[in-house]
Amino acid sequence: MLTVSRIGLNFEREALSTPFGFKGNYLTELWQVVALLESDHAAGVGLGVQSVLWSDAQTFARYPEAVGNGMMFLMTAYALELAKGRTFTTPLELLEELLPKTHAWGCQLTGNPNLPVTFALNALVPVDDAAWLLYAQEKGISTFSDLIPEDVRSALGARHTSLACIPLVTYGMDLEEVRRLVQEGHFFLKIKIGSDPAKDGDPQKMLEWDQQRLLAIHQAVKDYETPYTDCGYPVYYLDANGRYDSKERVWQLLDFAAEIGALDRIVLFEEPFPAAYKVDVADLPVTMAVDESAHSVQDVAERIQLGYRAIALKPIAKTLSMSFKMIEMAYRHGVYCFCADLTVNPLLVDWNKNVAARLAPLPGVKIGVLEANGPWNYRDWERLKSYHPCDGASWLVPRQGLFSLDEGFYEQSGGIFQPSPHYWGLVGQQVE
Repeated sequence: MLTVSRIGLNFEREALSTPFGFKGNYLTELWQVVALLESDHAAGVGLGVQSVLWSDAQTFARYPEAVGNGMMFLMTAYALELAKGRTFTTPLELLEELLPKTHAWGCQLTGNPNLPVTFALNALVPVDDAAWLLYAQEKGISTFSDLIPEDVRSALGARHTSLACIPLVTYGMDLEEVRRLVQEGHFFLKIKIGSDPAKDGDPQKMLEWDQQRLLAIHQAVKDYETPYTDCGYPVYYLDANGRYDSKERVWQLLDFAAEIGALDRIVLFEEPFPAAYKVDVADLPVTMAVDESAHSVQDVAERIQLGYRAIALKPIAKTLSMSFKMIEMAYRHGVYCFCADLTVNPLLVDWNKNVAARLAPLPGVKIGVLEANGPWNYRDWERLKSYHPCDGASWLVPRQGLFSLDEGFYEQSGGIFQPSPHYWGLVGQQVE
């Protein structure tokens, strides 16, 4: 049993290089949150990156950007106060206690009784990471492999030597930049769809914009070749972030994709509908994936019954604890998992990377994949990289579109167990 005797909390604001558009809106900065959980014998310092727009577009639109971030930060503070003095056996147990209380308090704080559970999970990431690191210290665990719960190890049995780095094609990325990414070796493009071009919420205008965007991107990259996909060409991962209002409209987009010769390039179509819109998608001709609407194992089970065949894992947005539970559920039902980004800092990329390195490849792709879009979106990515305790390691920077995972990566677990002087210093901890 572990008892939390001391807590700490701090944050830094990190500007984005340009406004980052999705869900019909734009964010300009991301708050980097650092949480401390300390027992009488050990300490864990966890990181989190807040994305109010991803967690709840309604809250993001209702309040100024900094206010929304402030509310999520207060939810992290609330959860830490709940954790202080608590005794727990595993971080999974601690999350089960903190999540419902933090979510209920967040509903009051934001004035939204229907606040998505994802909002609370996003707020809990630094607390959960700190709990896992505290647990590892107390138990003498020094590798991610040994941290994985017994019932999840079969689902995380792969050991990739390379991961495809998935860049994010935002609304505003120009075609020359998209083409340059493919020329550099990136072959798995995550394309944000669901724009609101006239800022009037018209779903037909959104569809037409998405069709033309897909056409332009496909024409720009379709003839490049790659050895890493079954089709031999770059493939697409469409992310709608719940913006489509009906299955019929999704069919219209996919019919258009077929007309332009792009349908067989779409290996994933993620989160097409709002969470409340529950319709069977098994007959759609691409692999449908779930992200924000999967807050729990119950949500995962429900979406699997609706025909979703892939789960976007976000240990860096929904907590490692919840991700472990989702992985086990998906594995039992033969559903694929992959790790998506939240535009996180380099050290959190390696939390994600530890999971992605052990997942089976997606259909249509011959190697493992990991979305990591931070280098294209943070104003000062190199400075953030300097905070990583393994800055300079070969696995940190993708080359020719691939992260290379050598023995050093697995031996050091991407550096997540090593203290970062910068982040530890933010919560009053010195690194010896």
